[in-house]
Amino acid sequence: MDAKQLLDLSVAKIQEKKGTNLAVLQLTEVTTICDYFLLATASNSKQAQAICDNVIEAVKAQGIIPAHIEGYQNGRWILIDMGTVVLHIFQEEERQYYNLEKLWGQAPCQKL
Repeated sequence: MDAKQLLDLSVAKIQEKKGTNLAVLQLTEVTTICDYFLLATASNSKQAQAICDNVIEAVKAQGIIPAHIEGYQNGRWILIDMGTVVLHIFQEEERQYYNLEKLWGQAPCQKL
C-alpha cells in the first residue's frame, strides 16, 4: 500500500467515526520524516480513541503495523505514526494551541 492509498484509507476511517476539520499537509518537499500529516478533530476523548481504533484496525487488516501511537490514554492529542502517513487526532483546544497547519506552513495544505 503506497502513501496515498494509506492516506485515503485513513481519511475514510476517520470520516466513519465523524471526525471533523480534516486537513492533509503534504510534506514530501519539506521533510523526510513522512509524506503526509493527516489532521482531524474529535469532540471528546472517547471519539478520539474511537477514531484511532478504527484507523488502526483498518491499517492492520492491510498488513501495516503503526510504528508508534502516542496520547491514546488521555485522548486529547493522539498521534499514530504509520511511516509514510502520520495521523494527528486532536480535540479542538489542542488543535488550536499547537496549530500544526501554521507550524508546517511551508507544506501544501488541503482541507477535506
